[in-house]
Amino acid sequence: MIANRDGGASRESWNRTSTLGSSRWSASQDEAIEVAIERTRDWLLGRQEDEGYWVAELEGDTILESEYVLLMTFLGRETDEVSLRCARYIADHQLPDGAWAIYPGGPGEISASVKAYFALKLTGRSPEAPEMVRAREAILAMGGAHACNSFTRFYLALLGQIAYDETPCVPPELILLPPRLRFSLFAMSAWTRAIVVPLSIMSYHKPVRTLAPEQGIAELFLPERPTRNRGGLISWHRFFLGLDRVLKWLDRRVPAAWRRPGLRAAHRWMMEHCEDTDGLGAIFPPMVYAVIALKCLGYADDSPEVQWAMEQLDDLQIAEGDRIRLQPCVSPVWDTAIATIAMADADLPASHPAWGRAIDWLLAKELRAAGDWAINGPKVEPTGWHFQFHNKFYPDLDDSAMVMLALSRSPMAADPAVEAATRRGLDWLLAMQNRDGGWAAYDVDIDNQVLTKLPFADHNAMLDPSCADITARVIELMGTLGYSLDHPSVCKALDYIWRNQEPEGCWYGRWGVNYIYGTWQVLQGLAAIDYPMDRPEIHRAVAWLEATQQPSGGWGETCRTYDDPSLKGTGDPTPSQTAWAVLGLVAAGRAETPAVRRGIAYLLDQQNADGSWDETSYTGTGFPRVFYLAYHYYRIYFPLMAISRYRAALERGAESSAPALASRVPAQPLSPDA
Repeated sequence: MIANRDGGASRESWNRTSTLGSSRWSASQDEAIEVAIERTRDWLLGRQEDEGYWVAELEGDTILESEYVLLMTFLGRETDEVSLRCARYIADHQLPDGAWAIYPGGPGEISASVKAYFALKLTGRSPEAPEMVRAREAILAMGGAHACNSFTRFYLALLGQIAYDETPCVPPELILLPPRLRFSLFAMSAWTRAIVVPLSIMSYHKPVRTLAPEQGIAELFLPERPTRNRGGLISWHRFFLGLDRVLKWLDRRVPAAWRRPGLRAAHRWMMEHCEDTDGLGAIFPPMVYAVIALKCLGYADDSPEVQWAMEQLDDLQIAEGDRIRLQPCVSPVWDTAIATIAMADADLPASHPAWGRAIDWLLAKELRAAGDWAINGPKVEPTGWHFQFHNKFYPDLDDSAMVMLALSRSPMAADPAVEAATRRGLDWLLAMQNRDGGWAAYDVDIDNQVLTKLPFADHNAMLDPSCADITARVIELMGTLGYSLDHPSVCKALDYIWRNQEPEGCWYGRWGVNYIYGTWQVLQGLAAIDYPMDRPEIHRAVAWLEATQQPSGGWGETCRTYDDPSLKGTGDPTPSQTAWAVLGLVAAGRAETPAVRRGIAYLLDQQNADGSWDETSYTGTGFPRVFYLAYHYYRIYFPLMAISRYRAALERGAESSAPALASRVPAQPLSPDA
């Protein structure tokens, strides 16, 4: 086998030695695959922490650094070294046209651009500098600062650039509404809930740091405000705009004493939800708002509460030379679960110490206290796994399913502690199924579409509806644990899956970019429950994946598909998305097809000598159309899984891609009602 410059097998050599349509493969192919698997397995093993977990950088766009600088400005620290280093990172990511994008290769985005310009100006950039002139021209061409989303407008009000009347009213009394009311705090998604509570404290107090005129951004406002689509004469959007005006009128006239119960409740909720977490909500936006809320409530800069809140933000910093960037949160549970599954696919010996460390760490992360999900959720034994190191109130279904898949794939699957945790977790997941048959991320039936018309709902994540990717992952777990097509929960989930298949045959991916992600996960879930792979709906999904393969043999999909679905399956090829497509096709029993062989050849050709792959595109999704992510281990463990499962499929000569789990799956399902 001829090696490429990075040490991987060359595509030309691979194609020359491939034997299409045969389950027998040559020694050169065998060697190339084994070397690739061993390299990546060793790369991952070398990065396992002593405690047993894996964690990679989670990268977002420059709104993180910009908002951090704006927070530091509110605190009077815009000239601190950390602010200056963040500003250098922001400047590095300016587009040639002067704007800032929210994902690599994307167009300029107004809110990200306004915040970046403001942060640079606050840290000393002259508005007459060429890059600032370009930025200003781009922002004005996009509608100016008035065109920003509601959360950006709160920052502008905080620093005196607009009045709070130009931000949505978020009354703290919202927390006093009965939880089961369809307009209450608990009718909103978990991440929105964590944002809204500290934001309501800020909305009540209306803090402002007054800047000198030369520090402001008056030059970014157009003389005339852009018009917004308000819907028809009668619409929920217009209703909530009217309600917003009423609330602002009341805000100016209701005695403060009448409002103290709501403010106290919001304060109490926020402090309670900071317990045993990596910050409020353990994600960046509410962590920033928590600092502002604490200051509004009278906490001093040197108080333990403010110091703790700032430390959680500081823990998200990554310093590199004279630059600092921030993560939106950390992902150790997610990374560890997937890396563990990849180790199983790569046939890591059962005696290897990495197994014990990883499984013990995952077991220790199980949450045994009821979180927010229990307020409107099922009466079931509390359990579940979160995403970060600590996030007491927010176990999520996606992480929980992935962790249980990792536990079931490990050599410790039959250990009593593992079996008990898996049983608890599965019972919880089954109880958390939505009425439409699908599963969401954090809660049950958070799907009141009316709430998406609220004035502060423009972050496109007010709700937490069912999605095909999480639903399919739960199906995969159930199949792995011995459940069949006939189980009532599986039947309901399949109905949801088929209702949501796109006309082309693919599925929308809520938490990964995009239709490649959703389609891979559905096919993999169906394979786990032995769904017949000769059905027309499967053929349509397979045909779509094969049709979107690129001449290089890889697959890629742009984040722009969330704005323009006609771009489904198009974009620069990436290792992670190629791996998802290969995994989906192998799951559908197509391991020996030319498309899969070309996909494997692409992965082998792109592999670096150390077993890693390079990837600059963002293939993770936070809030569709608003915030995207680069999981830095996606480019590692997903290709490892794809190559390993391809190898296993060829070795078995099987039509199905399901991993060889027969010796680890219990003879009977874990619950007697299966």
